Amino acid sequence: MHELDAAREELEVEVLNRGKTGFLGIGSESARVRVRKITDREDAGPRAMSVVSKIIELLGTSAVCTLRNAHDPESGGPQVDIEGEDAGLLIGRRGDTLRSLQFIVNVIVNKDRGGESVRVLLDVEEYRLRRQRALEELAGRVAGRVASTGRSVSLEPMPPGERRIVHLALADNPSVTTESSGWGMSRRVSVNPRRS
Repeated sequence: MHELDAAREELEVEVLNRGKTGFLGIGSESARVRVRKITDREDAGPRAMSVVSKIIELLGTSAVCTLRNAHDPESGGPQVDIEGEDAGLLIGRRGDTLRSLQFIVNVIVNKDRGGESVRVLLDVEEYRLRRQRALEELAGRVAGRVASTGRSVSLEPMPPGERRIVHLALADNPSVTTESSGWGMSRRVSVNPRRS
């Protein structure tokens, strides 16, 4: 416990071998255990809800947040949905405001965690789902054009998560390949004809 700098209630102990006492110390065998510090992810959901609610209140936005998932399989942390009359203002141009808000919430939620950080995922009026579907449709149309013309097409600059959606949408397409190029905010996906 001392080496892990944790109290007993913060540790998970798994007994690997109970050991043997032996007779008068002869034939004894030491017990073997595996000790792991518990990473407390359970408090991240309520903490994220509190942070998002406070930001919404400070912005004077007419919106409410709900905890969709306390431990989202994709992000590894909680997912918070924001809905309401003014919620669209929190999306911004092509999701820029939403990404910035999510960054701020993650910094605040993880500030005092001390141990392993969690990734809070925010969504406004199912914007992420709609954007994913739009990008998958765009990828399909562009792939069709590239396959028929034999010429590469570069898409507009996108953040990493959106580029990933395009790459995954076309990963199994037999006619095209994808690659990311550029630097920083100007990084974009190019859809290229697959060479035999």
